[in-house]
Amino acid sequence: MLHPQARAYIDLLAARGMPPTHTLSPQEARGAYRDRRSFTQPEPPHVARVESLEATGPHGAIALRLYSPVTRDKQKGLLPVLVYYHGGGWVIGDLDTHDTLCRQLATESGCAVVAVDYRMGPEHPFPAAVDDCVAATCWIAQQAQALGLDAARMAVGGDSAGGNLAAVVSLAMRDAAQGEGLPHPIRLQLLIYPATDMRRCAASHSSNGDGYVLTRDTIGYFHDHYMGAGTAQDMDWRASPLLHKDLGRLPSALVITAGYDPLRDEGLQYAQRLTESGVRTTLVNFERMIHGFILMGKLLDETGTAVSLCALELRKALSAAATSPAV
Repeated sequence: MLHPQARAYIDLLAARGMPPTHTLSPQEARGAYRDRRSFTQPEPPHVARVESLEATGPHGAIALRLYSPVTRDKQKGLLPVLVYYHGGGWVIGDLDTHDTLCRQLATESGCAVVAVDYRMGPEHPFPAAVDDCVAATCWIAQQAQALGLDAARMAVGGDSAGGNLAAVVSLAMRDAAQGEGLPHPIRLQLLIYPATDMRRCAASHSSNGDGYVLTRDTIGYFHDHYMGAGTAQDMDWRASPLLHKDLGRLPSALVITAGYDPLRDEGLQYAQRLTESGVRTTLVNFERMIHGFILMGKLLDETGTAVSLCALELRKALSAAATSPAV
């Protein structure tokens, strides 16, 4: 059954007359998503340092934001790092919409977090977001020592569209030609209700496609702004990592899904294929939650549990004792 707090949030949106995302222009949708933080997200926790950075990529400069945990001054040597790609359907979201979450992950895990402000549609359609995320991840690894980071202890992660990008980056780095990838393997892929199949054919798209904030219409809106109208590119694994023929030899994975999410079954299917391919994978389904709940800690008690779970997996995967990704 739907969590009462999730139901109260859905009712609050209706009472406030919040227009569905798919009825807004991308610019309006971005503003609405940013404004929603005020009543869904808790106060951002203090971190030791926040630094604006800029990576280079094939489409130009890529803005980054580095968070160092408060424990930084108590540690010797380099910090493990999570490279984080925000959610928002490849159309909305930015460094500010996910600022609190990145601070929470840094604080609870003791790892640095570098958030990536990748290009989005419709101004920059597929595969610009992929190109930016791959380039930014490589740049962070190359500059790691100068930034106080340990490139040998790196994870990638994201929520929704960001989970899609984290999965794609993991595949791209595994398959990169020598000298074009990372100096060390990625240790963990943190996939929070990821989109993994652009065909949108899983059963949960029908069962959860209306009434739970993220609807089929909004998913179609995001798809068309990012991928373009039609389905010509949906089979490309850089858009649909579930369709990649080989999911073996990838970093260990934590996959989080929500019971009332249209993307639920895509996450389940991806986790199952990873496991069947020999990748150590944990799937946790928050049965009573809706899509986007990882950003709703001011309203939903289970958000804190999910964030703490992510932080625990980061600490385990990026500990100094772990010398290679578990596959």
